[in-house]
Amino acid sequence: MSEEVNQVRIKIPPFYRFMAEPHRYKSVYGGRGAARSWTVARLLAGIATSQKLRILCCREYQTSIRESVHQLLSSQIDVLGLSKFYSITRDSIRSHIGTEFIFKGLHANATEIKSTEGIDICWIEEAQSVSDESWEYLIPTVRKDPPFGPFKCGSEIWLTWNTGETKDPTYQRFVQNPPDDCISKKATWRDNPFFPQVLEKERLYLQRVDPDAYDHVWEGNPKSVSDACIYKNKFIEEAFEAHRDQRMLQGCDWGFSNDPTAALRCWIKDNHLYIEYEAYGIGVELDEIPDLFRNSIPDFYKWKSWGDESRPETISYLKKKHSMNIEAAPKGKGSVEDGISFIKKFEKIHVHPRCKHTLEELKLYSYKQDSKTQEVLPIIVDKNNHLMDALRYALCQQIKGGIDWVAFVG
Repeated sequence: MSEEVNQVRIKIPPFYRFMAEPHRYKSVYGGRGAARSWTVARLLAGIATSQKLRILCCREYQTSIRESVHQLLSSQIDVLGLSKFYSITRDSIRSHIGTEFIFKGLHANATEIKSTEGIDICWIEEAQSVSDESWEYLIPTVRKDPPFGPFKCGSEIWLTWNTGETKDPTYQRFVQNPPDDCISKKATWRDNPFFPQVLEKERLYLQRVDPDAYDHVWEGNPKSVSDACIYKNKFIEEAFEAHRDQRMLQGCDWGFSNDPTAALRCWIKDNHLYIEYEAYGIGVELDEIPDLFRNSIPDFYKWKSWGDESRPETISYLKKKHSMNIEAAPKGKGSVEDGISFIKKFEKIHVHPRCKHTLEELKLYSYKQDSKTQEVLPIIVDKNNHLMDALRYALCQQIKGGIDWVAFVG
């Protein structure tokens, strides 16, 4: 469909028609690839050219403007041909009629949020991560009464999010027990007529290897972190800035046929493990690997990497043809178990929100359960482990040297 906004035609998927209706709360959640954020960015870009508004764009964790939706909004403004109506700087976006986009993180930022007045629309991206505490102080802050707001119903709160667990505060608040004047809909890849081929490869891969995980990731159905989860209660999704004097550790796992090629960068401080970037691609050809890593992980070639030794020809190619600083990560009997044991010794694993596949694998990487009794068995399920393997490779020298070496580096 196309929404008419003061002579500006904004093309969005038909499913999202309700986002242009007047409601206090508009929540769209579900599986990956549903074009939620893309659609909201387009709608807001169009609305802001016809009405003078204050639009607060926030997420639970945001330590810099790079972690906000600033880039997404800027790119959609450009794609829609609306750049002439906007002034865009590194930290701000303003329309020609005075609409102001404000970017803030919610976590541990209550005072600053409460002092933000006159908000017409508040867009919460990745709302599945928002805590009860953040909701409690955010909602009363967005409080204009009718006839104000773009649809004359007062201030509005828009949510875009991937389904997490049923116990998550956002799920409880907007799905299980929605407030008055709230419309909350689940969207999946089927609702996105612009669904890209690169995501179709990922979708089909997970559907083939792990139907249960597929149901959560792509169909948007809630999933609990079970007792069989290997890293249960060990990881947290959190935005953070790396200290540039930190020693970076990188690991790579090679895809076979239609399996993923994956890499990540992590670092260690005070017995905490931080995972800050990932690379992930399905059906990546050998000569496409360098660009995948380079485009996904900044300064990837600056740091040494460790890759799965089962593909020595890949490691040799990357070293000789692309001057990659990479070595084979030694494997052997018990190496997976040793790596897991080592990683569990960290006090906490901090994962940046941009590492979406890493977060998914941490939730899904599990021990086998008895089919009748559901007893957790000491057998590691060989699924959802491409970035988990890359993590072990990144840490292979520390695992070999022991935890005391890690404490020294930190």
